[in-house]
Amino acid sequence: MLIKPPKESTLNGHMKKTQPAKSSIAEIKNRFDNDVDRFSNLDTGQAATVDAPLAMELITEAAISATPKIDRVLDLGCGAGNNAIRLARSYPGEFQCDLCDLSGPMLERAKHRLSDDGVSAITIYEGDFRKADFKNSTYDVVIAAAVLHHLREDEDWEASFQKIFNILRPGGSVWVTDLVTQENKRIYGMMWRRYGEYLEQLGGATYRDEVFTYIDKEDSPRSLSYQLDLMRQVGFSEVDVLHKNSCFAAFGGIKR
Repeated sequence: MLIKPPKESTLNGHMKKTQPAKSSIAEIKNRFDNDVDRFSNLDTGQAATVDAPLAMELITEAAISATPKIDRVLDLGCGAGNNAIRLARSYPGEFQCDLCDLSGPMLERAKHRLSDDGVSAITIYEGDFRKADFKNSTYDVVIAAAVLHHLREDEDWEASFQKIFNILRPGGSVWVTDLVTQENKRIYGMMWRRYGEYLEQLGGATYRDEVFTYIDKEDSPRSLSYQLDLMRQVGFSEVDVLHKNSCFAAFGGIKR
């Protein structure tokens, strides 16, 4: 059976000139406001994400390995708090945890789950992280799971990665798990066909089409190589790929 992948939003690291209309911030917020339960499973993460549990494990271990002394963490696009919880359970000490998300209901769920897990110092930021007043050289670890693919133009990506670099302390690190695209058109088609087959196994053709529809509407993923190059451009001296499978990758960088 031929599976039609989502429309290519990027190729060779650049947006197509004829970009279809995408969801507004308000529309994305509304969808997540009404989808809290799906993002509250620590064992599975987001089921539509290939290897989500492994990616959570890897960014957790990488954060602790790269930045052994963690006092303050920022979870960007925290959702219901899975990644922050995983880090809190794995790190041998305590840290202050700042949560940022568009969705108020997601933030409340994340805060309650972290509190139940013994994290006492929690600050929440409701809104777009690009507009949040985070102070430079504040965080030891930044986590960005399934959030950056909502960025649009090159300038948006560059400014966001620069902001993440700036708010990290020297020696701090950022760890990303996200949807990615491919630079070669044929490889793009092959990878998204494989992802479509994965989604069909989870929920059938209807579920596959539903996921592909909201990817077309909401997301503007970039290639892994584009993001690694951008991390180096904004100042990260060390970048590493932890895992890549199909249209998903886990990677990060360290600020020296």
